[in-house]
Amino acid sequence: MFSGLNNFFKRFLPKGLFYRSLIIVAAPTILLQLIVTIVFFDSIWIKANKGMTRSLVGEIKTLSDVYNSDNKNQINYLTDIYKKNFDFVINTIDEKIPKEVFERRFSPMDRSLRRELKSTFGNDNYWFNTVNYLDIVEVRIRSGNKHLQFFFPKERIATSSVRLFVLWITLPSIILILIAILFLKNQTKPLTNLAKAAQRFGKGDYINEFRPSGAREIRNAAYEFDRMAKRINRHLNQRSEMLSGISHDLRTPLTRLKLQLAMVSDKNISGNMSKDIDEMENMLNDYLQFAKTQAKENTEKVSLKDLFNIIEKRIKNSNVNVKIESDVSFYGRKNALQRCFSNVINNSLMYGEKINITVQKSSNRAVILFDDDGPGIPPEHYRNVFKPFFRLDKSRSLNKSGVGLGLAIVEDIVHSHGGNIQLSKSELGGLQVKISLPF
Repeated sequence: MFSGLNNFFKRFLPKGLFYRSLIIVAAPTILLQLIVTIVFFDSIWIKANKGMTRSLVGEIKTLSDVYNSDNKNQINYLTDIYKKNFDFVINTIDEKIPKEVFERRFSPMDRSLRRELKSTFGNDNYWFNTVNYLDIVEVRIRSGNKHLQFFFPKERIATSSVRLFVLWITLPSIILILIAILFLKNQTKPLTNLAKAAQRFGKGDYINEFRPSGAREIRNAAYEFDRMAKRINRHLNQRSEMLSGISHDLRTPLTRLKLQLAMVSDKNISGNMSKDIDEMENMLNDYLQFAKTQAKENTEKVSLKDLFNIIEKRIKNSNVNVKIESDVSFYGRKNALQRCFSNVINNSLMYGEKINITVQKSSNRAVILFDDDGPGIPPEHYRNVFKPFFRLDKSRSLNKSGVGLGLAIVEDIVHSHGGNIQLSKSELGGLQVKISLPF
């Protein structure tokens, strides 16, 4: 029961820490205001208003009885007294009680006046209007054969302190809530900066300008994150430098072997050994390319349209068809993305003749589709081809001239930008590679 109720409230509550903290601060203040206001209106204002209205209706009843007595001296005397001391205006009119009602439904003043007049004069013997005049109330009474008209100030039936009370209970609360918003904004800003830094680091960006700030607990978390990021960056740099160094150093003995093979008289032996040396060179090139994906590169604003224009000019193949439905620009590592897309295109052209590239845009992601007409990949090997050094020795080997790092590099670059990559059957009969990147 409580679990279902908790899930129900979670659907409507805000997800951000700032707004949740604001509710924690503002909700008790607003609730206290409502309770104090309700108690004030019920215990003080409404009761005081009811007592004043009852007293005024009693005076009207007294005056109407005096007017029915036909004692002109007494009538004139009371009329002058009330006009002088109580701002009462009393007239005897020939008009009947109007049928038009001006009572405001949600006005406590109108409700109290109607109840007292109804209990004193009956249903059809009174009429009042609190709308036509700003500070004056008009009441008409039928008493016997006479119709009496009364004008008196609204302050006779309504206390004037209610607006002042509402102002003083509302204005300080608004000021306090604004101050709370300011302090909460300052307290949640370091958390927001930490989340943005973690997001950038997750996309492969190097965080150099990050500074821990905020409360002590937030500073400790930010400090530990900064240390962790530096350790990971140091490890990645060491690994890439090691791979690059080993691959580069192996080129020298391979070059010497090539020179020695050139002087071997047996062509069969030299030909077979040359093939092995060429394969080793291709392996070293793939190692170097894999090491480059780990190299430090600053992020910049990248336009997919401009990026694919550069790739098309370098490949110079009429069978590569690029269709950009919507240009997308986002912050990323331009060289790494270029290497990523070039690997996919080269793999497709190696085993197929044609590739269609489509760039689409969703609400918050860029989607790039690569469709080729090659032999494709069995579905059971969709995940295996992303493993480093995996070779598919069937009709389609994605690493025919390499060591199995092509799609591993592609997946590494895509994941470092916060995206994902999927393989499926292409409409051209081959393989479809779907890459989505956030922006």
